[in-house]
Amino acid sequence: MKKSIALVALAFGVTSAFAQDLTSKKGEPILPEAGDYMIGIDANPFLNYAGNFFGKNDLAGAGNVAPTWNFLNNGVNGTNMIVGKYFKDANTAYRVGIRLGINNQTTKSEIADLSSTAPTFPTLPTMKEDVYKNSNKAIGITVGLEKRKGKTRLQGFYGADFMLWGSSQKEKYTYGNTIDVNSTTGLAVVSAANTTNFGSNLTTIAGSGATSGRVTEKKTGNGLGIGLRAFIGAEYFILPKISIGGEFGWGIGFMTGGKTSTTVQSSQAGAPNLLGDITKEVKNGASFALDTDLNNSTTGSILAPSASLRLNLHF
Repeated sequence: MKKSIALVALAFGVTSAFAQDLTSKKGEPILPEAGDYMIGIDANPFLNYAGNFFGKNDLAGAGNVAPTWNFLNNGVNGTNMIVGKYFKDANTAYRVGIRLGINNQTTKSEIADLSSTAPTFPTLPTMKEDVYKNSNKAIGITVGLEKRKGKTRLQGFYGADFMLWGSSQKEKYTYGNTIDVNSTTGLAVVSAANTTNFGSNLTTIAGSGATSGRVTEKKTGNGLGIGLRAFIGAEYFILPKISIGGEFGWGIGFMTGGKTSTTVQSSQAGAPNLLGDITKEVKNGASFALDTDLNNSTTGSILAPSASLRLNLHF
C-alpha cells in the first residue's frame, strides 16, 4: 500500500514538473520574456489550411489554398493596421498599432480638340488632354498597456488602448477643352463630347439653375477621431514564442467628418450663354459609439482589431 502511494506521489510530482517546464527540448523558453517584441497577424488562413489539409478543400470547394500573411480584421479607420507589443517584463506589455497611408493617383485621357477644324480622312484629329488627380490620407495610431496572467502555456491578458485616427481626400480635374460662352463649336455647354467622364465629374449642383457642369475640385474635410477601449483575451503557446489567441473589447469612440467642398464649372444655354463656377460645402456630421467591438458599425469599426483569431509571433 505504501509503495502504491509512493508511486502515485512520484507520478504526480513528475507530471507537475513536466506541466510547469516551460522550455522546449532545446531549452528555448515557451513564454515571452522582458525585452521581447511581438507582431500579430490573422490566424484564420493558417487554421483553415490545417483544417482542410486532409480533405484538400476549402469552404468553397475550390481545393485547399496555402495560407497567406494577412492584416488583422477591423482596426482604426478601417483595416490594414500593423499591430505589435513590447514586453516590459513577463507580465506587462506595451501595445501599439499603426496605419499610415498616403496615396496619390493621376489619370490622363485624350479627347478631341473641339476648337480646331475637323480634319479630312485619313488625317487624325487634334487631341487635347484631360487630367484627374486624386490624393488621400489615412492615419491611425493606437497605444495601450497590457497586463498578463498565467504560469502555463495558456495566458490571459487584459488592459486598455487609446486610439487616434484621421483621414482626408482631395480630387482635382484639369480639362483640355475650355468653355467659351461665345463659342460656336459646342463648348458653351458641358457634355461628354468635350469633357472626359472620369466617373463622377460630369455633374451640376442642384438648385444652381445650370443645365450642365463639370467638377474642377473636390475636397473631403479632415476626419478626426479619438477612442478609448478596454480589452480582455487569452492566448495559447503552441510553440516557443508562437501563440494563437484573440480578444474582446468594449470602448467609446467619437469621430467628426469635417466638411466636403465641391467646385463645379457650370454652364447654361441661353442668349447669351451663361458660365460660372459654383462652390458648395456640405457638413459630413459626426459619429459616436459606446459598445463592444463588433457592434461599432456606426463609426466604421473605429476601435482596434478585435474578436478575431490571431497568430502572435514573439522574438
